[in-house]
Parts: sequence; structure tokens; C-alpha cells
Amino acid sequence: MSVDLAIVGAGPAGMAAAVEAAEHGLSVVVLDDQPEPGGQIYRGIERAGPGLCTILGDEYEAGRALAEDFRSAGIDYRPNSAVWRLDAGARITYSREGAASTVAAGRVLIATGAMERPVPIPGAERPGVMGAGAAQVLLKASGLVPTGRTVLAGSGPLLLLVGCQLLDAGAEVAAVLETVRGGDYLDAAPALPRALGGWRDLAKGVAMKRRLKRAGVEFRSDVSGLAATGESVRFDGGEIACDLLLLHEGVVPQTHLSRQAGLAHRWHPEQRHWVPIADPLGRTAEETLLVAGDAGGIAGARAAALSGRIAGRLAAGAEPGGLAAALGRERALRPLLDRLFRPHTALPPDEALVCRCESITAGDIRQAVRDGAMGPNQLKAFARAGMGPCQGRMCGLAAAEVIADERGLAAEEVGSFRIRPPIKPVTLGELASMEGEAAEAGAL
Repeated sequence: MSVDLAIVGAGPAGMAAAVEAAEHGLSVVVLDDQPEPGGQIYRGIERAGPGLCTILGDEYEAGRALAEDFRSAGIDYRPNSAVWRLDAGARITYSREGAASTVAAGRVLIATGAMERPVPIPGAERPGVMGAGAAQVLLKASGLVPTGRTVLAGSGPLLLLVGCQLLDAGAEVAAVLETVRGGDYLDAAPALPRALGGWRDLAKGVAMKRRLKRAGVEFRSDVSGLAATGESVRFDGGEIACDLLLLHEGVVPQTHLSRQAGLAHRWHPEQRHWVPIADPLGRTAEETLLVAGDAGGIAGARAAALSGRIAGRLAAGAEPGGLAAALGRERALRPLLDRLFRPHTALPPDEALVCRCESITAGDIRQAVRDGAMGPNQLKAFARAGMGPCQGRMCGLAAAEVIADERGLAAEEVGSFRIRPPIKPVTLGELASMEGEAAEAGAL
């Protein structure tokens, strides 16, 4: 199969890019691992009723129009497609319905979005502990609302948003434990003048915090030393009983595909994650590869849709026009948020589980470094961290931080796991289903 543009991901960036490219006359295929379009931010939007949309808010409801445009644009949309290889020359290999296939494209847009940053605290693997974003996904996809006392811990706008949404859904939100440090406010101050361009979003954040406080939710600031017991959350100087602990320290780009494809990445010093190197419009050093949305840097749903539209135009050889300036305005708030909501979980204690797939603790990683593991890739041989089904998605950042600290280096100096295809688990049956040239191109 050959198309003008292949898009990986059907979130706001992928959908917007597909619509724009189709309007410019390109043949487009969209491959997404979810059963329906929307990505994480608009998950379940096509099925969401008025009651759920009221709880989730106007910004969630805004995704409905984009999903409708996407469905009506005549695009070759392939849900439940797991992309596991991207080769030079813009050839994609993916699995769907038990069979593997390839797509050759003039250009490929990586619009794989973001994932919630794992928070490796002691007890994080216990029942009753999960990510705040994961709880939001359950609310969006299935209308599930937690029972009992819920405590949210961490930092970032999503922490407050999920707290308000759960409150509106009838959950008992007992407390919000913020890990933001006093010094973070000073560090963020220089970014405030530019951030005023996004004053509406700033006002929303203030309003969410005020609403939670009015509802009687307890707030603690400058929290450190988090640990889950199964019946409570402990922290330096206190303990709060809870049935559910929701952790959140921001979201990070999904970079497995862009790294496997060979794109260069840079270290984000404030948010402590890797970002593919691209210009402000999403063009990379590889002419056939574009990135859009949170896969190219966290900026939110509106910015993702704008960057997707720009990518669709670029793929068609058109100019972005006024979309570039609009994207810049949407990104105005980001430097402030990046400095204010720095992740504060970089160095888990020895007993904290870092690699869940292989049951590797932070202490195991430190011992591996003392035994001679100099970086994440050596760690695979010494302790098997990053060798499980998630292929380092859940442990990669934390493992690198632990190694760097043990060696007295910066995290960017020790690097990251080397990503090789297949980047997702593939069965022998799927490989056997490939034939001829496709099998040779997709061979491991």
C-alpha cells in the first residue's frame, strides 16, 4: 500500500492533520492503536453523553466537532493498529487484527501524543494507587467514578482538573498534596510576562484551585517523601487516610517511534524528558518525517490540533499561513508551566519499584551501577530493567535519573534506552502473515 501521508496517532494532532491534508488533495492513512479516534484528551468523545460532557468540561466537548470532521473527510482510518516499526524512506510496519502489514508513504507524521509520567514512590504498585490521568481515562471511557476517600498528589494543571472532575462526578476528594516547591515560583517568574498571553488558562487554574478549597478539600504544599501504604499516603511530616491515591507529575512525549526512526532528541531541562528535535512547525532533519502535537513537546489539545493542521499543509506543500502565529500564541503559557510544575520524583528511594515489568527497584539499579552498569543500555544486561513488555516506557526516565545520580552525572549525559524494532510486542503469527517484499522490508 502506498499513500501521500501516513499519520501515526488519531488524537487532536493526527485528526486535524488528516482533515487538512485530505482537503489539500492528499491520500491519507491514519494508524492508531485505540479503537476510536480522540487520543487521550478526547477519549470516548463520540460516545460521551451530555452528563459526562458536563463533568469533563467544554474543552473535552470541543473534541466532538473535530472527530466528526475526521470521520466525514473520507480518510483511510485504521483503528486498533499497533505501529511497531518506522524505516527510512517512510515505510511503516504495523499489526492489526492478528496480521502485520506495511505502508509506504511520501511523508509520515508522528502524532503519538503523550503519556503520564510514572511516579515511582514506595507502594506505587499497591492496589488503590494509580495515575491521575489514568483515573481520568476511566471516567472518560467507562464513566467510572471512585468510591471512598481519594487523595491526589503531585503537581501540574491536570492534577487540579482531575480533582474538579471527580468532585463533579460525585467522588469524595479528601486532599490535594502539591509537590511544588517554594523556589519553583521564583524560577517561573521570568516566564510570567510571556505567559500573560495565555491569561485565560491561568485564570482557569486559579478557579479550579479555589473550587476545590471551597468544597472542603485539604491542600498541603511543598510535600515530599510520598509513600503509599494501601490504607493511607505518608509524606514528610504527615499522613492522610485514603482509599485511592492518584499520582501525577506531568506528562511526557511518547518518543519510542521517533527514537526508533533515528530522529535526534534533546533533553528538556525543566521537565526532565526527551523531545524530538524539530523546528516550531514540526519539520525534522529527516525530510520525510514530521512531528505534531504532544509527541513533539507538551502544549495541550488546542496547540496539538493547530500543529496537526500545519503538518497537513506542509505535507501538501502548502504554507501554514496564520496557523503558525496562532500556534505560537497557544504555546505562550508553556514556559511558565514547565518551570512552575517541575517533576519532583527524580530520585526514588531504594525500596521504590522503578521497572514494574521486571520488578526492579531503585536499589537494584544503584547496585547495578556499582557493579559496572554505566548507562541505561548496560542496565538491561545487569538487571533487565527496560526489557519487559513496555520496553522502558514506564521506567526509562526514572532509571536514567537514578543512574545519573549514582554516577554524579546529569541525566542527559547517561542517555536513554536504545529503541529497536519492534517497539511493541509482536506475535510470530503476525510476522508469518507478511509476504514477499513486505516481509523482507519488515524483517527484524
